[in-house]
Amino acid sequence: MAALPVYRWRLAPDGYATRRQLRARGLRPGGHPVAAQLERPRRRRGPLVAYLYRVDLAKPVRPMIPARRAALVKANRARCICPVCRRDAGYVIPASLGMCTHCAFPEPSQALRSA
Repeated sequence: MAALPVYRWRLAPDGYATRRQLRARGLRPGGHPVAAQLERPRRRRGPLVAYLYRVDLAKPVRPMIPARRAALVKANRARCICPVCRRDAGYVIPASLGMCTHCAFPEPSQALRSA
């Protein structure tokens, strides 16, 4: 297997783009492998690496169809439902807690406050 060509930061030839650059143009890698590598040197650590894809082999981004949009809305809505109290928290439940903040940090009872 041949090694990938490596280019320095901002010195990649035309015809290559990162995933983000492809997406900004409305394209995707389309299953093609990484064509080159971009390296940005850093002082105290290893270089930052970005993978480059060939623009001429990129395919257009698939359009968002109504069924996929509905599935994403449903999935995002489910992320707001607390698994403990089954209420809509109004925000995405943090994975670190696994439940809404009301269930994770219950308020002490009023009886204990007045004592």
